[in-house]
Amino acid sequence: MQGITLGVARPSSKKAVKDAIASNPDGVYIEATSPFGQEYDGPAGDLPVGTKVSFVGPDPYTSRKFYGTIEWRNGALRVS
Repeated sequence: MQGITLGVARPSSKKAVKDAIASNPDGVYIEATSPFGQEYDGPAGDLPVGTKVSFVGPDPYTSRKFYGTIEWRNGALRVS
């Protein structure tokens, strides 16, 4: 599970992540949390096609209140 940051703050809900992806995907930062590597780390707008990111929020280390995925579908980034 990866973390998400909207600008400089953690999202308060999955809906906040959806809204941020729809309005400005480059303002959504996907945070790699695995100590073993192999996770995408960077702006959502640069997520490689075919990569699916599972995230947890608001904080992957201290508060896991919602979960979701981000991936490219039909030429657009989608949150589910």
